[in-house]
Amino acid sequence: MTWLRRRLGMLTGERGSALVEFVFVALVVFVPLVYVVAGFSAVQRGVFASQAAAREAGRAIGTAPDVATGRERALRAAQLAVEDQSVEVTDMRLEYAPAGADCAAAGSYSPTLTPGEEFSVCVTVTVRIPLLPEFIESNTATGQFVVERDRYVDG
Repeated sequence: MTWLRRRLGMLTGERGSALVEFVFVALVVFVPLVYVVAGFSAVQRGVFASQAAAREAGRAIGTAPDVATGRERALRAAQLAVEDQSVEVTDMRLEYAPAGADCAAAGSYSPTLTPGEEFSVCVTVTVRIPLLPEFIESNTATGQFVVERDRYVDG
């Protein structure tokens, strides 16, 4: 094999350089790529958590017999949905918005659960990107679910 290398003009001083090149490429390309994938998955997890939490909270409050029970059920349902996506519950905010409004108007509305009432459930989840400091909280994901109470309710 050595005679073939000598014959083709390959230098013998390049032995082991493939390992150095591989380590260099791994550091320059693969480490940032892994970080980008981890950051994207954290953002996607936050989006899934907010959407699932809004849907489950809306279903819970929409079928509740009264407002107090509905709020408790909605909060617990949202917490379970957020925890299911491996997001901390402390990073979640549950609010309600009037019919036809988006989640920017949430917080000032309180559902009464009257028959035929329509309102939105808004869940905002703070997304934490790996390896970024805790004080950077500008990344949020908001999920919205429109609840329409049944017009014909017993009671």
